[in-house]
Amino acid sequence: MKTIKKTIKTIRINPYKCTGCRACEMACSTTHANPKYTSVNPARSRIRLFWDETNDVYVPILAGEYTQAECNSRYIVTINGKDFGECSFCRSSCPSRDLFKEPDSGIALKCDVCGEPMPEGGPMCVQWCPSGALTYAPERTQEIELPEEEEEPEVEEL
Repeated sequence: MKTIKKTIKTIRINPYKCTGCRACEMACSTTHANPKYTSVNPARSRIRLFWDETNDVYVPILAGEYTQAECNSRYIVTINGKDFGECSFCRSSCPSRDLFKEPDSGIALKCDVCGEPMPEGGPMCVQWCPSGALTYAPERTQEIELPEEEEEPEVEEL
């Protein structure tokens, strides 16, 4: 078997650089419009912006996995007179809330890093982020074993 090293990249978020402009939401929603780039609907975005009043920053959150079960921790935290549920900054799509669900069908949404093939230049949310709060950077390297290719028999021409 042949072993190669593959670099795994991920979208990194720096909330301290985020200005709250929501360009990432717009770029994502138009990329996932059907057909592509024909409409803008932030409800279809796989990235959402939340305001973290405690730290006075906007926090972009990428849509994560769907979960069929609701979370057991249903506490409400009051910060500066405003109530926040513990799921306020959760990435999961679940039965108890409408975030990260297709608005017309209710199908759960998950960040697909703009699908296959990825847009030239990387994920659209990263490309359109004017402040540099989103970057597409290497996370780790992974060794992958590839099966040996069988040698094809040579064909003689007559």
